[in-house]
Amino acid sequence: MGVVVVVRAGRWTAEVPEDGVTVFLIGMRVNRPLRVDRWWPVFRAMPRMLRHLAEHPEAGLLGWRPWFGRTTLLLTYWRSVEHLLAFAGDQAAPHAPAWRDFNRRVGADGTVGVWHETYQVRRGSAEAVYVNMPPFGMAAATTSVPVTPATTSARRRLGDAGRS
Repeated sequence: MGVVVVVRAGRWTAEVPEDGVTVFLIGMRVNRPLRVDRWWPVFRAMPRMLRHLAEHPEAGLLGWRPWFGRTTLLLTYWRSVEHLLAFAGDQAAPHAPAWRDFNRRVGADGTVGVWHETYQVRRGSAEAVYVNMPPFGMAAATTSVPVTPATTSARRRLGDAGRS
């Protein structure tokens, strides 16, 4: 049986926590598709990390969403940049062995690329709106709240209602 997706009618927004949230994008790009021996282990490393993080909520992962293609993207939300960096540096967690394996198997040979970007989102520095959507993105990872007259526009959701 599949997962039931409940579409929430109307307009919703994400309530960024007082201490903010860290957005981490990570992915890989298959540069030589026929070299499955090089890119498949890289591809398989992320599900191991996500399982570990699901089993260890204290690590700070709030939510995630993948997109697949030649360039794969995993959008993740973390309690803080400190949580993210602690996970990346934890020798007992699956990131460190996966990174060592990537450098040993692939290194700079160009068969597969990896990338990441990190953003610290503070309350008032980001806005989101979701119309007729299931809980998604930052709203699914943090708190989803209905749009109100006080948050009806992007400017207001950003906390800039008084600026012209």
